Amino acid sequence: MTKTRRRIAVGGFQHETNTFAPRKVGYEVFATAGGWPALTSGSAMFETVAGINIPIAGFIDEAQALGHEILPLTWAAAEPASYVTEDAFERITNRIVAELEAAGPFDAVYLDLHGAMVSEHCQDGEGETLRRVRAVIGPNLPLVASLDLHANITPQMVELADALLVYRTYPHIDMAATGGRAARHLDALLAGSMARCKAFRQLPFLIHLTAGCTLHDPAKSVYEQVAALETGAVARVSFACGFGPADIWHCGPSLVTYAESQAAAEDAADRLFDYVVRHEGEFATEVWSPAEAVAHAIARADGTTKPFVLADTQDNPGAGGESDTVGLLAELIEQRAEDAMLAILFDKEAAAAAHAAGVGAEIALDLGGKSGLPGHSPYRATYRVAALGDGRFTGTGPFYHGARMQLGPMALLQIGGVGIVVASRKLQAADQAIFRHLGVEPTAQKILALKSSVHFRADFQPIAEQVLVVAAPGPNPVDHRALPYRNLRPGLRLMPLGPEFTPPGGQPALADSAD
Repeated sequence: MTKTRRRIAVGGFQHETNTFAPRKVGYEVFATAGGWPALTSGSAMFETVAGINIPIAGFIDEAQALGHEILPLTWAAAEPASYVTEDAFERITNRIVAELEAAGPFDAVYLDLHGAMVSEHCQDGEGETLRRVRAVIGPNLPLVASLDLHANITPQMVELADALLVYRTYPHIDMAATGGRAARHLDALLAGSMARCKAFRQLPFLIHLTAGCTLHDPAKSVYEQVAALETGAVARVSFACGFGPADIWHCGPSLVTYAESQAAAEDAADRLFDYVVRHEGEFATEVWSPAEAVAHAIARADGTTKPFVLADTQDNPGAGGESDTVGLLAELIEQRAEDAMLAILFDKEAAAAAHAAGVGAEIALDLGGKSGLPGHSPYRATYRVAALGDGRFTGTGPFYHGARMQLGPMALLQIGGVGIVVASRKLQAADQAIFRHLGVEPTAQKILALKSSVHFRADFQPIAEQVLVVAAPGPNPVDHRALPYRNLRPGLRLMPLGPEFTPPGGQPALADSAD
């Protein structure tokens, strides 16, 4: 029997929102390329996303291999930061909706979403996006979305989508693969799959980013359970660790199952929920102070041929940090570390000054600390310009594979035995190509200080003597108890086996957000 060729409308809108971060995200950020492509629409999408480890690329490849026609809408993404402005949210969602209205007829819709977007005027960015799309396509047309492992899934998202498929690796080396899974699931729905029953559960505690790494337990075993539960009548199981620095009612880990019967969906959901709760206490992270981590690395560096990797997790630009705090940098300089490199420090003024001065120049700089984050200031010193780059290179590691970076003017600054990779745009330090772009071989260093929480592990853990998670000051605290939450749902534990959230004054500031 010849398979029916279907027309599938495809778009996306990705942002992970840290509501405590210092800078909001306007439309121009989505429209400008950086680590990920700039906003793209129509047929240009095919070339823009081709070969990159992102869900929409994986979906397009798989859907076309299955014989379907793709109708490209708009896709946009921006580095994590604070709230998406109302203007940016409305312009991008309205564009997707208008394209849908003009694209018909079509048989299904796929959206590449994050799951933790918060705008100035809406706590549930993805739920609102799905609501507007569903209003155009009606209640019966299949609507499937892929989500980041750190999605804060809401009841509205579950209700409006026929399926939500979540990444299963952190570092996210399976983003394109998740898009492929979404394409196969949507194909099955179009072919008459009965796996339309769904069950949803929210976990009672927050998981910090560093504790959700799937390279080791407990997260590793959780995702093994996720895969094992997809059997018999159960078609799809998704677990999201949630994104803790989002002050919204539906913040936190959750799971959703899809099956041929409601009983099967509920049973799979209960089994996974119970498994995670039994292991709640294991979701903890060993962290080092900057002084301890640097001293440890220096003391042991001469006895190994591999670098010590220090993860500056609390200034991770992948979690809303500005990638410009200098706490760990200061410790490296003041302890006189040798053959040490820090990346990436976001400081476009310093990069411009380095390019104006030229390689070999000595320049006095107020480096970093320009985001306005309370309690943070630049590190003033004289630096030597060791190398310059244009910020254009391609990601070679498992996470940023194929990403065509556009970070603006870059510079390698040197002070004593410490080198600092400076860029004009934010990017998580999760790919060795960042160093090689400036002529530095990362495997030859004694210490690599990386502004990242977990994604760096995909490319750097294999070359590391040891990985140390460092709690230098920044807007993504390892301990959620340090954040001034107001809008979480009462009773949610801020840390595994930790204290429950109590709204200031006894009432949540946005209690109606539970609806």
